[in-house]
Amino acid sequence: MDALLRNLLDWIEIESTTGVEGDYGEALARVLGAEGLGVERQEVAPGRWNILARAAVPEVVFCTHLDTVPPYYGSRVEGGVVHGRGSCDAKGQAAAMVAAAKILLAAGEERIGFLFTVGEETDGVGATRANSELPRGPAGEEWAPRFTIIGEPTEGRFVAGHKGVLKATLRARGVAGHSSQDCGPSAVHELVCCSHAILNDSWGSHPLFGPGTINLGQIRGGVAANVVADRAEADLMVRTVEDPAVVTARLRGHLSEAVELVSPEVAYGPVQFHVPGGAKGEQAPVVAFGTDAVHLPRWGTPLLMGAGSIRDAHTDHECVSLSALERVVSDHVKTVTELLATSGTP
Repeated sequence: MDALLRNLLDWIEIESTTGVEGDYGEALARVLGAEGLGVERQEVAPGRWNILARAAVPEVVFCTHLDTVPPYYGSRVEGGVVHGRGSCDAKGQAAAMVAAAKILLAAGEERIGFLFTVGEETDGVGATRANSELPRGPAGEEWAPRFTIIGEPTEGRFVAGHKGVLKATLRARGVAGHSSQDCGPSAVHELVCCSHAILNDSWGSHPLFGPGTINLGQIRGGVAANVVADRAEADLMVRTVEDPAVVTARLRGHLSEAVELVSPEVAYGPVQFHVPGGAKGEQAPVVAFGTDAVHLPRWGTPLLMGAGSIRDAHTDHECVSLSALERVVSDHVKTVTELLATSGTP
């Protein structure tokens, strides 16, 4: 069995949902060490660590995440397609990156490295930790990568950018009472009115990223139909194309005295990526999903590309084709070679 497929199937069989990435990280570390790379475990929290690896001091770093979303389920191969949790998001990306690195190392290229992060699917804690303390090279010198290639399912295309994210909670307060009486206010009513105004607003527009969008994903509140609600909450997410401060101000402008915006859990603006090969950024696609790139400003110029489709990620039918992974391996080798032939950063 080809090493690319063998590694991917082995790794899918290891559960690595967010918070329990350790066993998968150790499996990656063993494979990277067997290729002669220096491997380091960077602790993020007790029992959780990023995996870093290098040959010499890296100028180009391959980066993707260790964690997957729940629920975990195992692998199968049908008709040249690998199914299973993490097959495209993002263990398939890791397998393609390792395969590309093996080709580059065999050709004598040692200016490459790896960063595999924990917590990308939730809070970006692994990437944040990696950015706060860059690893050291063989002589103790700090890594200073010029480029970082981030692996996510983009259908094999380099991406020009992705929208930002603002995730927050609306919290409404009311006065409990019997629904037959003129009492209140109702927290649910206050929340619904504010939510209606928010959903009918525009969330900005950008020439590259297009329109911002908003989603109210969860609403909680009240105790019964005949009780005026004393509390209610709604969780929202804005896919931002503007500065988070602008988005926050617009949200606050729709709130009543009974509704507050709890400090955003996540807030960052849109991110632009380098598109190699002389292609103009506006010809490359833009995606709405987020990545670890926003947490890695010290890791050089970011690129975003990987096999598979985001439409299959996070689903009960997650999958990636072997042919797509093999194309991405070739693209990675070509891209790294071109990037290392350049001086400076774009």
